[in-house]
Amino acid sequence: MKDRVAALQRDSVHRSALLKKQAVQRLAQIERQIAAIDAALRNRLATDLALQARFDILASIPGVGGTTALIMLVEMPELGTLDHRCVASLAGLAPIAHDSGQHRGKRFIRGGRAHLRQAPYMPALVAIHFDADLKAKYDTLRAAGKPPKVALTAIMRKLVMLANALIRDGRTWSTKLA
Repeated sequence: MKDRVAALQRDSVHRSALLKKQAVQRLAQIERQIAAIDAALRNRLATDLALQARFDILASIPGVGGTTALIMLVEMPELGTLDHRCVASLAGLAPIAHDSGQHRGKRFIRGGRAHLRQAPYMPALVAIHFDADLKAKYDTLRAAGKPPKVALTAIMRKLVMLANALIRDGRTWSTKLA
């Protein structure tokens, strides 16, 4: 995907007809490669029933679409087998202390798997708008003075931990009944 974006950016700066033609060909090649990867992933889902079941569980979470579910399955095959703290740390979404002696520094996220850390960003944005529980959690964090990105990161962490719990229990997401 990064290669596709770079090719699109380069396409707009070429002046030579030959370079423009080559840029268009390169972009078409990248599109074919992306389509081939997507087809291979979909084929793997169709042939592996256990993987399809895990995909269906992830896709049942509000805001988590097919692409995010696939990224989560590919980048963290351990999903469903780990403790919730380990899952957050492995995803790079656990707050890491920056303390030394008497100094208490800010907590920040780092480490983990970068592609996995990026995957729940958009689902978290959707969740804080359309999921009542996660919206309440986000609003509580914001009311406590947390910056928007910190509160959003907490929602991302909750989504990954929710995905882990659902896969562990073998159940799909369902709304709470009052």
